[in-house]
Amino acid sequence: MARAVLAGAAEKSLDIQSYIWHDDTSGRLMFDQARAAAERGVRVRLLIDDNNTTGMDPLLVMLDNHPNIEVRLTNPFVQRDMRLVGYASDFLRLNRRMHNKSFTVDNQVTVIGGRNIGDEYFAIGEESNFIDLDVIATGHIAADVSSVFDRYWNSPSAYPVSILLSDVAPMSSEEFKAGMDTKETEEYEKILMNSKVVKQILDKNIEWEWAKAELISDEPEKLEHGVREKSERMLPRIAEALGKAETEVDIVSPYFVPGDEGTEKLVSISESGKKVVVLTNSLAATDVAAVHAGYSKRRVDLLQGNVKLFELKPDAEKEDSPATSIIGSSKASLHAKTFAVDQKRIFIGSFNLDPRSAKLNTEMGVVIESEQLAGKLSDSLDKVGVSGAYETRLDQNGRLEWLDGASTVLTTEPESTFWDRLKVKFLALLPIEWAL
Repeated sequence: MARAVLAGAAEKSLDIQSYIWHDDTSGRLMFDQARAAAERGVRVRLLIDDNNTTGMDPLLVMLDNHPNIEVRLTNPFVQRDMRLVGYASDFLRLNRRMHNKSFTVDNQVTVIGGRNIGDEYFAIGEESNFIDLDVIATGHIAADVSSVFDRYWNSPSAYPVSILLSDVAPMSSEEFKAGMDTKETEEYEKILMNSKVVKQILDKNIEWEWAKAELISDEPEKLEHGVREKSERMLPRIAEALGKAETEVDIVSPYFVPGDEGTEKLVSISESGKKVVVLTNSLAATDVAAVHAGYSKRRVDLLQGNVKLFELKPDAEKEDSPATSIIGSSKASLHAKTFAVDQKRIFIGSFNLDPRSAKLNTEMGVVIESEQLAGKLSDSLDKVGVSGAYETRLDQNGRLEWLDGASTVLTTEPESTFWDRLKVKFLALLPIEWAL
């Protein structure tokens, strides 16, 4: 609803950058908001990574045909209908993806964070829903995000749909509207209109946190040749902006693959007397088993170094999820990416603590100097360890165990099958960590 309200208030421009934009209930609603803005004369630019646009070419062409909308695809597939063939023949290029997410109105207000556009990211997924985190920002950060968007928009990796899909017939307006006129869409819109954030907006009662902030972003050239200089990498720049920890480091990363170097760094921080807390997905909650394999290899070393590990439960209570009444229960999975230092400074963005974010994909996020926001993250981690996550630890013999609540101790990966665990052990043997 925050995005919808911002799109509805746009007067001059609407720039949306997304790794994933599904053609589903929430995706159609967001496309419709973009079309409505364009109908009012707003210049709309949609920059979407091509990795997840299978079957959407006619829809994208229809949008691009509007005189006030232009759509570009980043790092596109040449083989539109046989993408596996494309991967096999052009793997080094197609393995790099634009993972950035931003939603900017009139160069004045922007939404940035970890959330893609799709039902599972807005709490109406039928099988799983991602617990995610964004920040709405104004001031110079919005202008900085606009500058980053322009660099990606004008980069050699961004291809205009008008050229790339010139031989594709557009979806008709009638077909687009038919996809909007569903019972699920109507019910979801009603629920959103009654949500807490809408009431705050209508009452002009949004609570803003005024703070210093810094945007950190990869350059689009990373999609062509990677990051050549260490000084250009996101993680060292995030660490520099967050500053050296004096008491505490809090990490939330759904895809947490620290590798040898990251494990040594976190253990070093912990052994220097500082508190280090990590929240990631449990095997039952993750949507990528290979990533869990990369993480599971480091658990013992991290725990021996006094790093506290929490793994999200698949039935963790979803924060402010009003759409549950139309989808019923579904698996929760962590998707937020945020780090904080000393309960004073916090990063919110698209960057995971894994090799893919560090070396392959492009990422962005904002470091905010705010005791209130950084403190909230620390408090949330304390609370999630009580009921929303398993505390992973070592028993007296150095073997892994999972604490569920105050007293229940589990000795195998919670809510997993023998075959789940076997698959992870097999994947952990493969030399694939560089790609995770």
